[in-house]
Amino acid sequence: MNLRRLKYFVKIVDLGSLTQASEILHIAQPALSQQLMILESEFRHQLLVRTKRGVTPTEAGNTLYRHAQIILRQLEQARSDMDKSSDTLAGKVSVGLAPGTAASALSLPLLKTVRARHPGILLYLNESFGTTLSELIINGRMDMAVLYGDHASRGLSFQLLLTEELFLVTPRGMPMPDGPVALATLQNVDLMLPRPYNYLRKYIDDALAIARVQPRVVAEIESAATLAAAIHEGIGATILPDSAARIIAASGDGVQRRIVAPMIEAPLSLCVSDHLPLSEPAVAVYQILLELIADLALGSQPPEAACAAGARPQCPEQLP
Repeated sequence: MNLRRLKYFVKIVDLGSLTQASEILHIAQPALSQQLMILESEFRHQLLVRTKRGVTPTEAGNTLYRHAQIILRQLEQARSDMDKSSDTLAGKVSVGLAPGTAASALSLPLLKTVRARHPGILLYLNESFGTTLSELIINGRMDMAVLYGDHASRGLSFQLLLTEELFLVTPRGMPMPDGPVALATLQNVDLMLPRPYNYLRKYIDDALAIARVQPRVVAEIESAATLAAAIHEGIGATILPDSAARIIAASGDGVQRRIVAPMIEAPLSLCVSDHLPLSEPAVAVYQILLELIADLALGSQPPEAACAAGARPQCPEQLP
């Protein structure tokens, strides 16, 4: 197997175009097509289908694409680990932080701490939603991610970090009783929630089902800026973890209200691959991330991460 052909194949799939891949790789398109034909002959499967818009992978091509990314990433890690000096860690480490979580406030402290302790590590931070981050880890394109959920799925390992209480955020002019709000009172309230595939939405839907509430969802929003603007305009209310609820309530001139009967909680976990080992630089970043999460949960967090008061810690001591 020629690793160079795997790199070519991954680049073609990433760009969806043989022409663009040829230009970026500085290889004549006929020569690139020939390399692709050799790869298809080696695997005895058609890997790409030509369309008017470019090329798309077949089912076999998608499978090879996933494995090729893992193979190439492990090769890069091996080279990095071999090249590092005895006292200096160097290499690329990717960390996903789900937006709207307590962990999203850790991006700057994480960056500062890694730069101070291990200046040779190139840190890549990605703030995206849980399902996207999970797929990146499974495909070997991301080392770790902090996201909501505690149930390991195939290819993933979840380590519980802390549990956040969810709150109702309403427009300031929405009529609501003072004090905690029973979940049953949301029966006729216009709600703006994440999409159903979102881990957070699952916890909200489960609690609403227990309270026998049929939610009146008027919009599905996963943008903090849009959600804050909608709250400000009085379009509806939303349900968010404490860390995100504080931010949205402040930026959208809304009111944060505690939910009771039942209270809704969401576990925040550190997610890694269950079959791909972390590189030495990634292990170092992993340990720093656990330290920052512990500080965040215990209330001794730096100013940048001071939006998760009330979170209950469950601080792990062992690496996966």
